[in-house]
Amino acid sequence: MTEQNPRRGRFVSLEGLDGAGKSTHLAWLADRLRERGVPLVVTREPGGTPLGEKLRELLLNEPMHLETEALLMFAARREHIARVIEPALARGEWVVSDRFTDASFAYQGGGRGLVLEKLQTLEHWVQGEGATMLQPDLTLLFDVPLSVSQARLANGRELDRFELEAADFHERVRAAYLARAQASNGRIRVVDSTRSLDAIRADLSALLESWLA
Repeated sequence: MTEQNPRRGRFVSLEGLDGAGKSTHLAWLADRLRERGVPLVVTREPGGTPLGEKLRELLLNEPMHLETEALLMFAARREHIARVIEPALARGEWVVSDRFTDASFAYQGGGRGLVLEKLQTLEHWVQGEGATMLQPDLTLLFDVPLSVSQARLANGRELDRFELEAADFHERVRAAYLARAQASNGRIRVVDSTRSLDAIRADLSALLESWLA
């Protein structure tokens, strides 16, 4: 976890399989923080900047080599960090992001099988080294079985090329997320997203209160 400058903002990311409820909870979380007077930037990956959004369209829709995919993900992330995340944190604002680097280790690493050393090299290049490496202060991993994720996605909308991958791909993504959470020294909090909205939000409220105390 990144050491906090007293005037520096906090960085929260939300992760999980598509259909795990991540986006729904992000909107709710952002509303609660604004109600408490927290200056806030809400963003997403890939995307978050004009260039990042153009890269997002390519990444979600165009077939490409695995290493090209990883490089474009981290290119969008470098722009995101430089243009949005670091300036906001330096101003004392909180940043809440729909996905960050854990998604690359889950999707490109776990799902697609890219060698982890290559992802780690990109992570260090784009986010820094050692104690100065930019990481979220807190990551909420919304976890559901694949059957629940797929049932929630079956709502008639057009799916992107990641969502259209076979079941074994998504099982590997989920396993990679959970393994990364276990190795995160508490940075990644796993949230059982099969429960009711009220139960999940009660847990998130308690977590927020402990942070804002």
